[in-house]
This record gives sequence, structure tokens and C-alpha cells, in this order.
Amino acid sequence: MLVKSKKAADHVKDLEETFSVLRKYKLKLNPAKCAFGVQDGRFLGFMVTQRGIEANPLKIKVIIDMKAPTCLNEAQRLTGRIAALSRFISKSVEKSLPFFKTLRKAKTFEWGTPCQLTFEELKAYLARLPLLVKPSPGEALYLYLSAAPQAVSFVLIREEDGKQLPIYYVSKVLNGAEGRYTPIEKMALALVVTARRLRPYFLSHPIGVKTNTPLKQTLGKPDTSGRLVK
Repeated sequence: MLVKSKKAADHVKDLEETFSVLRKYKLKLNPAKCAFGVQDGRFLGFMVTQRGIEANPLKIKVIIDMKAPTCLNEAQRLTGRIAALSRFISKSVEKSLPFFKTLRKAKTFEWGTPCQLTFEELKAYLARLPLLVKPSPGEALYLYLSAAPQAVSFVLIREEDGKQLPIYYVSKVLNGAEGRYTPIEKMALALVVTARRLRPYFLSHPIGVKTNTPLKQTLGKPDTSGRLVK
């Protein structure tokens, strides 16, 4: 449980209200696991600070120190650890595609050169993961969409002093028929996936979508294909 206050002067009042609710429902806290008046801390596996949200350094270190997988179980463990950090990793699915291809070979395990090179590049990327900033209430945000043959990726950003700062990275592997979508259909899919995944942001902020395809014009045409309409 996290009790957050915008101003230090309001924190005691916020705690009083929280404790009142806990007493009402006869809930108890373990004093040994409570911390009060802190400006940063670990919450839901992330490091929450005044600057924004940072990846848990322990989760990063586990991957950086990890040796190349020698079996399917170890490769699955690697992809699971990457997934836990995916909101911090630009195009995380694209970066993991060689691992996914290896996992599809259920009978044999082969960790080839593409997997090893990707593994080393991933470790280098994890050593400099970006800080995810937090937007102000009602602030206008921007969503960048991109599509590759086997994946779609997106990043939600805010602009500050002419700089674009990331808030959340999302990516999705294209399965089955999705891989045969046209570029415009892939962009539409990316938008739908993002709107569902980042629903709280879409409800609280005006969001401008930026892409290199005429998505708005295509969706507005009366002869738009059935798949796009859906």
C-alpha cells in the first residue's frame, strides 16, 4: 500500500484518513514493514522517486549477470525477466524476437549467433535504461506508433523544454494473421492495443497520435475495410 501526498504538509492528514479506513475494516499493518515520510521507494517492483519511475536495479542486475541460456527453461526465464522490464525497453518485443524463435523449437534447443548478439545488445541497453517521467494532471501527451514485419511498438511521451521524455513503452509481437496485415492495419492494431493497455492515461489526458502513415484519413473513409472498422 502506498499513501502519496503532493505536499509534505498534507501527508499527516492523508495518513490519518488512511488509518481511519483501515480501522473501519479492522485491517492491520506490520510496523516492521512500514516506512513514513520517504521521498522514494520500491513499489510493485519499481523504484518510485520524485523524478519518475525507475526500473528495479536488482531485476536489471539479474539479466546482466545471467549467462547465455543452455536450455529452453533458461530461455523462458530470460524472456520472463525481460517482460518484467518491458515498460522501460523501447521495442522490447523486437529486441526479443530471436529468443522467441528459439522457444518455438520445442524439441531442440539452439542458442545461435543471432541470439547471442541480441543478448549482448540487450545487456548493454539495460545498463542505461531511461527514467520514465510522470505527467502532470490533464497535460497533453503524445503517442508514437511504429510497425515492423513481426511486431508493433509504441511509446507515450511528454514534452518539456523542447525535449521528449518517455512515460511508457509498449510492444506486441504479431501472431498468425496479424503478421499479414497491411502497414495501415498494423498501425490501427497498435493504437487499439495501446488504448487498452494505457487506458488510465487515455482517460486522464488529451493524447496526440504521431505516425508516418495516414491513419486518421484512412479510418475516416467510408470504404474502410471491415478489419479496420472492427
